Amino acid sequence: MGGNPAPPEIEEACTPNTAGTNNGGANGGNAIDKSDQGLYSIRDRLRFKRNPNYASTSNQNRASKSPLDRHLVRYRWHHSGNRSNRKGPLSWFPFQGAYLFYFVIFFAVFAFVMASVLLQSSITAMVSGKGWSEQRISIREGLRLGSTLRFVPGWRSPLLSRSRSLDPVRYQMARVGLRPPRLAVVLGNMKKDAQSLMLVTVLKNLRELGYALKIFAVENGNARPMWEQVGGRMSILGPQRYGHIDWSIFEGVIVDSLEAKGAISSLMQEPFCSIPLIWIIQEDLLGNRLQVYERKGWKHLVSHWRTTFKRANVVVFPDFTLPMLYSVLDSGNFFVVPGSPVDVWAAESYSKTHAKHQLRLDNGYSNDDMVVLVVGSFFFYDQMSWDHALEMDTLGPLLAKHATINDAEESFKFVFLCGNSTDADADALKQVASRLGLLHGSVRHYGLDGNVNGVLLMADIVVYGSYQDDQGFPPLIVRAMTFGLPVVAPDIPIFRKYVVDGTHGIFFAKHKSESLMRAFSLLLLDEKLSKFAQDIASSGRQIAKNMLASECITGYAMLLENVLSFPSDALLPGPVSQLQHKVWEWNLIGKEELETDDLAGIDEMDFSVRKSSVVYSFEQEMTDWADSTNASQTGAEVLVADVPNKLDWNVLREIEIFEENERLEMVEV
Repeated sequence: MGGNPAPPEIEEACTPNTAGTNNGGANGGNAIDKSDQGLYSIRDRLRFKRNPNYASTSNQNRASKSPLDRHLVRYRWHHSGNRSNRKGPLSWFPFQGAYLFYFVIFFAVFAFVMASVLLQSSITAMVSGKGWSEQRISIREGLRLGSTLRFVPGWRSPLLSRSRSLDPVRYQMARVGLRPPRLAVVLGNMKKDAQSLMLVTVLKNLRELGYALKIFAVENGNARPMWEQVGGRMSILGPQRYGHIDWSIFEGVIVDSLEAKGAISSLMQEPFCSIPLIWIIQEDLLGNRLQVYERKGWKHLVSHWRTTFKRANVVVFPDFTLPMLYSVLDSGNFFVVPGSPVDVWAAESYSKTHAKHQLRLDNGYSNDDMVVLVVGSFFFYDQMSWDHALEMDTLGPLLAKHATINDAEESFKFVFLCGNSTDADADALKQVASRLGLLHGSVRHYGLDGNVNGVLLMADIVVYGSYQDDQGFPPLIVRAMTFGLPVVAPDIPIFRKYVVDGTHGIFFAKHKSESLMRAFSLLLLDEKLSKFAQDIASSGRQIAKNMLASECITGYAMLLENVLSFPSDALLPGPVSQLQHKVWEWNLIGKEELETDDLAGIDEMDFSVRKSSVVYSFEQEMTDWADSTNASQTGAEVLVADVPNKLDWNVLREIEIFEENERLEMVEV
C-alpha cells in the first residue's frame, strides 16, 4: 500500500487451507473459497483481541506465510478499516449520546403541548358561540330520510359502556373488609314526585347490596320520613354548611337535580376535587335555557355551567333525549341509565282527576266514536317530519277503509299527535286527508305542546307509526299503556325488548299496509273493542307500571362498580343478581300522593316534571354581574348598596367566637 506500513500479521487458528484439493484444477492449493473469507476475518479479529503478545508470535509465523496469504490479510485489514470509518446519516446530527436523549425528551414534551393547545382551541370553537350553533345545524341538516339519531357516551366514560363487573374480584380473591362502602347523597328537593320515586328505589336497592348511605338535603319537605326510612337520619344543608362537611370519608357522592348545585361547588375545592361524583339530571329546564343563552350571547353563563358539569365524573340522564338537549355542556362525561316512572306517574295522576267522556265532549267526540290515535317518534317533535309522511303512506288503506264511508253506525276518528299546535301543521295534514278522499272531520291534528294526556286518555286505540329504531322506549307509549289503551306498533327491536306480541300489544311488519290492517282487525268486533283488545290493554297496563325499573336499578349498581374505588378496608358491594324485587317503590309514596298531585306545573311538551329555581336565580345573578361589569367598563358609576346579608352576619359571628376562644386560651396560659 505504498509507503504505509504493513498491517500486523495475525496467527491462524485453523488448519492449512485445503480448498485447492476440493476444487481441483491447475491452481491447486492457491485457490481460495469465497465462503471462507467471512469466517477468516472473524477468526482473525477474535484472535487479535485474545492474544496480547501477537508481536512475538507474528514474527515466528511470518516466514511460514505464503505471499498470497499475506496479501489477503492486508486486503481484509484495509477494507475493514474503511467500513469502521464510514460515516452514516446520524454522523451529521448535532446531538449524540446523552444530549440526543435529552433532545428527544424535549421534542416529545413540545409536541404534546402543541397538540394539546390545538385540540383545546378546536373544542372551544366547536362548543361555544357560532361554531357550536353551525355544527348543530349541520348535524340536523345531515340527517337523511330513514336515518336514526343516537346518543353515544363520550370519551371520559369508555369503561361505563363496557360495564365491567366486580365479580372476578369477589370470587377469585379473599378480601376481608372492616366496614361497608359509604355513599353520600345530596337531594335537591324533599317533594314526593316521580324523580324522588326513582331515586328512592335505586337507593333502597343499593342499601340491600351493602352500601352505607348518608343523605343530605338542601331543604326540608314532606318526603323526609320516606328518605329517613331508607337512609337513616338526614341532615339539612345550607350555603354556610357546605364547607364544614368532610366529603373525603365517602367512596363517592351522588347529587340529585340542579337544585343541589351548591354541593357541586364545594366538591370543586381542594381537598375534595378527586372524590367520585355522580350527578343525576332529570330536569330539562336548563337545557331549554341554554338555547336562550346562545341566542342572547350570554357566553359567561354557558361557560360557568360547562365548568360545573365538567366536575362530575358522570352526569346521568334517565332517557336519551336529555343528553342531546344538554349537548353544549358535554365534556365527555354524559351517560344514560334508562328508566323513570315519570310517564306512569303523570298518567296515573291525570286519570285520577279527569274523565274520558268529558274530554270527548270537550273535543267534539261522542262516546260511540272509535278514536284511533297515531303517534310517532319524539325526536324533532317541533315540526311535521318525514316520519309522519311514511305513517300516512302505511295508514292509507286503513284510512280509506274506515274514514271514507259516511256510516252513522261506523264512525272512526283518526287523531295525529305530532308537531306543534300551529296552522301550518294542521293544514299539511288536511291536504293529505283531502288527497286520500277522507271525510271532513275524520282526521284531526293535535300538537305536543298542548294537553297530551287529555288526547291520550280520550283515545280507544293507539298506533305507533314511526319506524325509527330509537334507543329508548317511547314515553308516549308508556303513558298510553298506563291509561289502559291497546297499542299497535311496528316490529322493531325496542318494542321486542319490552313488549310481548299478542300479550302486551300487537306488532305489524314495517312498511306493510296489509300487516297493519290484519293487526288492527284483531282489536275490533262489531265496530267495538274486542275481548282480545281489552285483555291486551289490561296486561299492558300492568307491565307499564314497573317498566324499565329493573334496567334502572341494575344500571346504577353497575355504574357505581365502574366509577368508585373500594379501599382495602371496605367491603365490596354484593352482586346485582342477589336483588329479588326490581320494581318501583310505590308503597313508599302512597296512593294519596298520586290523587293529590298537582300537574299544573308540568310542561306537557317536554315531559318536564318540575320547575327549578336555581337556574333562574343564578341566571339573574350572573346577568346583573355582567351588566355592572359592562357599566364599569363604559365609565358609568354603579352604586351598590353595602348592606350586610345573613351570610355576612354568620361570618362575623364565627369570627367573634374564634377571637373569644383565643382570648380565653391566652388567659388560661
